[in-house]
Order: sequence, then structure tokens, then C-alpha cells
Amino acid sequence: MRYHALACDYDGTLALNGRVDDATLAALERLRESGRRLLLVSGRRLEELKQVCPRLELFDRVVAEDGALIYRPETQEETPLGDPPPPEFTAELRRRGVDDLACGRVIVATWEPHDHVVLDLIREMGIEYQVIFNKGAVMVLPTGLNKAVGLRRALRELGLSPHNTVGVGDAENDHAFLSVCECAVAVANALPVLKDHADLVTVADHGSGVVELAERLLASDLAELSLERHELMIGQDEAGGGLAVPGYGDNLLLAGTSGSGKSTVATAFMEQLAEQEYQYCIIDPEGDYADFADAVAVGDRDRPPTITELMGLLERGEGNFSANLIGLPLDDRPAFFERFFAALLDFRSRTGRPHWLIVDEAHHLLPASWASPPLPVPTLLQGLLLITVHPELVSPQLLTRMHTIIALGENPSETIAAFAHAGEHAPPVISDMHLGQGEALLWQTQRPAVRFRPLQPRAELRRHLRKYAEGELPEDRNFRFRGPEGRLNIRAQNLRIFLQIADGVDDETWTYHLRSGDYSRWMREAIKDLKLAEEVACLERQEHSPAEGRRLLRRIIEEHYTGTA
Repeated sequence: MRYHALACDYDGTLALNGRVDDATLAALERLRESGRRLLLVSGRRLEELKQVCPRLELFDRVVAEDGALIYRPETQEETPLGDPPPPEFTAELRRRGVDDLACGRVIVATWEPHDHVVLDLIREMGIEYQVIFNKGAVMVLPTGLNKAVGLRRALRELGLSPHNTVGVGDAENDHAFLSVCECAVAVANALPVLKDHADLVTVADHGSGVVELAERLLASDLAELSLERHELMIGQDEAGGGLAVPGYGDNLLLAGTSGSGKSTVATAFMEQLAEQEYQYCIIDPEGDYADFADAVAVGDRDRPPTITELMGLLERGEGNFSANLIGLPLDDRPAFFERFFAALLDFRSRTGRPHWLIVDEAHHLLPASWASPPLPVPTLLQGLLLITVHPELVSPQLLTRMHTIIALGENPSETIAAFAHAGEHAPPVISDMHLGQGEALLWQTQRPAVRFRPLQPRAELRRHLRKYAEGELPEDRNFRFRGPEGRLNIRAQNLRIFLQIADGVDDETWTYHLRSGDYSRWMREAIKDLKLAEEVACLERQEHSPAEGRRLLRRIIEEHYTGTA
């Protein structure tokens, strides 16, 4: 289920002439029975709503006073989001002839043409108040408060996201809260300006329009709507046009040879998610994303994350996070991921969050032998970004659900062919090609493959010091000093140990690996730092004494990873 909540305006939307009819109330009850949450978002004072709305207990939260007050019908608790109006402000308004004045916990409301008196007094008193208009009503609130602010607060209390919310309204003051909802709906009687910005306009008006919307939600979860405003840019095609993927409902495979730039593309994608406030969780087996600015890293080499800890972050709705598994033994990681994945899918069935799950090294955590758990709703396996070197080694059950692949590095046509075969997709017609620097190949299974230039991240993802300088890389990514005859087998698990061993091995062993290009190959394939690998490869081509070569290599590494000395 995409939409877990419906947020409704009252006057002009649910209600006609202040009254909600029985058919509208029955439709709201059916939505509650479907597991969805209901929120009432009104400019009215709470005392008024209690008098005019016959079934206020139907709503999980009431956002009253145009966003300034949260009310919980189940417990009858109230939380004002601002301070009450200064007594001298309302007294002076009455002295100036504004008799039709209503004061709530926070709001001060009157009618046109008193707006000029209100604005003049706000300027004279120098108070931080704003005026919001609504079909002749003049509502005065502290600056920064509106229906959008109140709705966000109410959704957060319920553990829900605006991205899993449908909003419906009819007037000027509804624009703010509709704009933060994933799907914005205007009833047929809404103002033209609101209809122009809505994703859907109902055929019926007032409460009948809400009934119409409720029936569509129950029948299809509005899956028929294409919400292009939520698409995520991934780059530009060869003609300079933008390429995008849906922000919801898609699965994406990011595949390519080691060092081909998968982390760069993934970083730019996650920046797009963060900008649009889609919540994501990264499963990070190697600690590659421990320094990512938009996500909190949980776990390190000394203390792996726990499932309780990760689920606690989801329950509290505390933004994006990455589960750094580098502290877990390699063989324990798939079982840990399987337990967390099951818990995450259960949580997603109730809240819709996280909107994206990003799995690095997917061929290790979701191997071909992996079978998906029984799911109450198949769409729970949406919003997956899998990153891998070997698409053919990823679970076919998941690959059949993947309809978008970004291929990078050497032989992208072979990468796409391997994905198509493993996922039982009809392969596209692609001539053998080699991508240029900074290029990738996009294939959406119902369209031809497209060469494009991926969007570059604003902040470059640097490899984390603790992982490469001090952490412990998996054994298959260790550097091994063997020497020309293979007499040695000295293992370096990180950059610090590598430099220590490089300083201590005999000159013959040092020179052998240098001339063989082994140092730059390790930097490129195991450390996955192309810039570092290029500089080390340049050193490998130069003539230096072993002592001078060691000194220069140390300097290069320390310039990239401060603190390895």
C-alpha cells in the first residue's frame, strides 16, 4: 500500500454548509477499516469543530487553527504549536472596530475587509505574525505556522510520511498542506488555482468528491496516477535531455565492474532521495557509506549494528541511516540481513517506510539461492536499489522484479545481458560498446537501452578512514606480499598495515609488486579509489630506488587518507 493516510480539509471539502453527510462519514469509516489513518486539517478552532463535526473520533489526528493546534481525539490531548496571541493585540483590534473576532489557542480570526486593520496593527506592534486568507476569512498566526507544518507534525506522531499521504482540499489555505502530500487532490468545487496544482480533481464536489476519492483509494490505491513531479533525475542522455526514474514503485539495479563508479551514481541517487525527503536505508557491508552526509551510520568495525537498534531508528522516524556491517564476520552478514529485511518489510507494510532500501554488494547478501519471504502485499518488494558487480549471482526472484538497470564499466552490454538472462527478461538489442569516461547505459525493460551521463553527486563520497586506513577489509580484498617466487604470504588488511609491511619487506619483493602493477591494481579493485590508483600507477611506471619509491607511495596514500602514517 502506497497511501497509508488521508488528510482532509473540512469546510468546502468534507462539509457542505458546515455539515458532513452520512455517505461521506461511511466512506471515511471504510478507509479506516482498510488500515489507513485519517487526519482532519482545518482552519477552524477546535471548539467549533467539536460542535459541527459529528464524528471527530473517526480521525487519528485533528490539525486545527490552520495548522497551529494538534488534537488527539482518542485521548483528547491538545498541543499548540505556537504561543497564544498577545492580549494587547486582540484588545487593540476590537478598539479599532474589529468586532467579528475569534481567538483560539493560537489563531486570531476575522473577516474581510478587516485585513487592512490587522496588517496595519501587525506592522505597528512589530510582532512576528502572518495573515492567511481563505475565502474571505482572515486568519492571523505566528510566522511559519500553516496547515503544512501542522500536518507534518501530526504525521510524525503517527510514524507516517507525507510521501504516503493523500491530501484533499478546496481553498487557498489548503495549498500549503496539499503541496507536501505525495498526492494532492482538489474537489470539483475547489478554487481554480488549487485545481491547477492538483494531481487529481474529483468529478463530484464537497463530500461526494471525498467519497469518490475514497472509493478509488480502496480499489486501486491510486496506482493509475502518474506523479511526474516525484521523479528522480539520474542524468542526461546524449542529446542533453534529462533522464529520470519514478520516486516510488520502481526497483533499480546498479551493476558494473569494480571501480566503474557505482558508488558515485548511488551517491547522486541518494542525494535526490534526500532532497525530496524520501526515507532510505543503506545496507553497507564494506563501510563505503559511513561518511555520507545525509545518512546516520550505525555500526563500525568494533561494534556492528543490532536489528533492535535499526528498527528503533525506523520507529522514531529519524531520517536516513546506513547499517555498517564491517564489524560483522563475512559469513554472518547474509543471516543478519535476512532477519533485518523481514523486520523491515513488516514495518513497511504498516507505514510505507523506508521508501527505499539500498543494498550494496547485493550478490553477497541476496545470492541466487535467496528466496523472498511470504509477503501479504507484493508491492512491499518495491523501492529496492541493488548494487552489484555480478548481476547473474543475485537472486532471480528479485531480478524478475527489476525493470531498470544502470550498467557501468567494461562491457555494459554483457552486464545487461547477464541481468536479462538471470531475471528472465527479453534482452534488448545492443551492439558491443565501450562506454566513454563518465558514461553509463540505462535499460528500462520496456524501452530501448540508452547511453547517458549520470548525474554527479554534489559531495564526493570519500572512502572512510576507519575502513581503509584502520578497518579490516574482507580477506579476499587483502593485499598479499608474495614476492617473485611466491615464497611469502604476508597479508595487509588495511592501508596502515600495508604501509608498515611495505616499509619492512625486502627490496626484491617490493620492486616485484611495483613492476607488476600490483599496488595500483589493489587500490583500484579492492580499495576502489580510482584517483589513488591512477597516481600509484604513475609511480609504478617511474624509475626510483626502492627507498625513494616507498617514500613516494607513502606520501601519495597519506594525501588521500590523512592519518595513515
